[in-house]
Amino acid sequence: MKYIKLKIVSGIVFSMVSSVVCAETNYQEVLNHAYNQYKLENSGKNADYIPALAKINPNYFAIALVTVDGNIYTVGDSNIKFPLESLAKIFTLGLVIQNYGYEEVLNKIGASATGMQFNSVMAVENLPEHTGNGLVNAGAIATASLIKGNNYTEKWNQIINNLNSYAVTKLSVNNEVYVSEAANNFHNQAIAMLLYSYGRLYSNPAEAVDIYTKECSVDASTVELAKMGAVLANKGKSPFTKQQILDSKHVPKVLAEMATAGLYDSSGTWLYRVGIPAKSGVGGGILAVVPGKFAIAVYSPPLDDFGNSVRGQKSIELIANELDANIFK
Repeated sequence: MKYIKLKIVSGIVFSMVSSVVCAETNYQEVLNHAYNQYKLENSGKNADYIPALAKINPNYFAIALVTVDGNIYTVGDSNIKFPLESLAKIFTLGLVIQNYGYEEVLNKIGASATGMQFNSVMAVENLPEHTGNGLVNAGAIATASLIKGNNYTEKWNQIINNLNSYAVTKLSVNNEVYVSEAANNFHNQAIAMLLYSYGRLYSNPAEAVDIYTKECSVDASTVELAKMGAVLANKGKSPFTKQQILDSKHVPKVLAEMATAGLYDSSGTWLYRVGIPAKSGVGGGILAVVPGKFAIAVYSPPLDDFGNSVRGQKSIELIANELDANIFK
């Protein structure tokens, strides 16, 4: 009888191991399928209002998936660095929530979908909280103004060190992109001054815009971005360093903001079709987070009319469908 039990237990263990191996193989197969399906997709165009982004090779295409166990799957140009742009907003928002608590951030920033473009001035005028949420430009500039520090350097170090913790590496600013954006960010300067007039900016407007511009110019690879997302998928703990970067109670608030406004004024359509909290950046990156499971990052510079990567959206939708990752199911 004992021998039979041992045989049964061994059989179960073997089946479990086989299942794990298959699951691991499937992740790579699904990524390969998405890459091959959309590698020839040529619709959309690079962001041209930022000169440094306009000249990036539009053929770059990479997909990375990182699980909460720290397993990494990649295909394409996964080590190419690109500016995070609005993707950086996720992690700075998390930092501010960590420092102030989510209720105070809700009161100071808000969590309302604007229903307008990400850089809308009308949203600032029309919304009662003026900032909208932490993932559109107005809210992100206000979020940057809440970073604690006695001077610019201390505030910037808070932001970059936080990003480094998520990425498990030392990230750096793409100086060409930073200079290019800083020379052309008049619209964001106007938004900051308007917020300041409403009492919804919490530091010097010029400093807040510059810190915001600088964080958007931080470079990361698709793998590094997926690692950053895996922290959110893993309840705020890095699968690699085991550091609790963001309190687990705050993670749902960040994911809720991503679901609300992560793809700007097409966020509702995205959530309806794909069902995963996600965030895009005009540099061509998209990050999607499946709580408790994994994060998917895609890099492809050509954008649609809303400012979201065309290949990125299509790839994540295919991956989500094949892995049954819709969180509403």
